[in-house]
Amino acid sequence: MTNDELKAGELMVRKAEKTRKTKETSIELKLVLDGKGQSKVSSGIPFLDHMVELMTKQSGFDVVIDAKGDLEVDTHHTVEDIGLVLGEALSEALGAKENIERYASAMVPMDEALVMIAVDIGGRPFLDYDVDLPREEIKGFNVDLVNDFLQAFVSKAGVNLHLRLLSGRNSHHIIEAIFKGLGLVLRKATAQTRDQGVPSTKGVL
Repeated sequence: MTNDELKAGELMVRKAEKTRKTKETSIELKLVLDGKGQSKVSSGIPFLDHMVELMTKQSGFDVVIDAKGDLEVDTHHTVEDIGLVLGEALSEALGAKENIERYASAMVPMDEALVMIAVDIGGRPFLDYDVDLPREEIKGFNVDLVNDFLQAFVSKAGVNLHLRLLSGRNSHHIIEAIFKGLGLVLRKATAQTRDQGVPSTKGVL
């Protein structure tokens, strides 16, 4: 293999490493899009760690997150900043977004819960979150933070994300369906199954 071929092969590996350090949080994140769905997540918020692991498994991404935040104040800063860094990493790993599917949608059941989710990796950040969760907390995790995490994620990833809760009475099941669904649609939308360059008539996303 020539050096040029080696370089071309290296460019095909879609990955990113991001770091964010503020007075509130310190986050290091590694992302490989074409992975095996493996994750190592440490945020000090066990429920969030579990949800990100579920998302990672369904996405096929490999994700490593080491996050430390001012949890003595609250969990909001850590949850939101992880969403920001994950979004930044996804955007960087996708590069020019050539040959990707771009759009994806899914209906995801989790026991009695059913969630509809759709995504467009089109460079236009927007979140439509139509989910009413019955409980306010799950093991100390404020369920409102799910919305905050997703809003932070889409703002940096540059994706359009729509979520609808079609049925469900258990907040844990609903949130699990949301994160699994997010992983599923991201796997489909980032898949390199086209051979048409950037999937937009504008020629850029």
